[in-house]
Amino acid sequence: MWMLRRRLGLLAGLTGCLALVTACGGNKVLVPPRLDLTEMYRVGLVGFTIENAKGSLNELATGRFAQAILDGQPGVEVLELGAAERVLDEIGERELGARAARAIGNEYGIPAVFLGHMKVSDVKPRGVLAGFQLPRVEASVNVEMTVRMLSTESGATMWSKTGRATETVGEIGLLDGEPFFAAENPDDAYGRLVEILIYEVTHDLRPQWVRGD
Repeated sequence: MWMLRRRLGLLAGLTGCLALVTACGGNKVLVPPRLDLTEMYRVGLVGFTIENAKGSLNELATGRFAQAILDGQPGVEVLELGAAERVLDEIGERELGARAARAIGNEYGIPAVFLGHMKVSDVKPRGVLAGFQLPRVEASVNVEMTVRMLSTESGATMWSKTGRATETVGEIGLLDGEPFFAAENPDDAYGRLVEILIYEVTHDLRPQWVRGD
């Protein structure tokens, strides 16, 4: 058994102890992440899904999330499993839930898997060209990102975080009535939006410097 809940509880206790030492000594101390993955060694990551939009926004976010784990917790491996549709087809499931998480654990031998979902709303184009049917149009968009970590033993959600951001992005159009993110250089077009969202949802995955009064 992975005994993930027990390990997370022990790590949370360690974090509390370090914070107490900091408060007493008045010096800065690097506190481990609230969600420490080091004992798991390897975790899975399914490509983020996206709602009310098409294109590469969720693909960019998936890559940035994986990089944030690698940067924040050296030694942890991220097994990128690919697009959600392909993963579901491989394991024979219809939706990303408890059963899918258990199937992923059986298939890849990993203790936990991250699932992310992005919801796009309030798209307000600026300088509409050609009926706003093609990319290259700037628009203000609101995006909500929710990331969950599921145990592949029980299928239960062990951690969840949501971030929201409203930013102006470039090279966006409409495809079948939905926003279409397909920039030649996604980092330039909507990299800042993704950066804000990833920073919010990975707070618990990063070590933090704390200082006592």
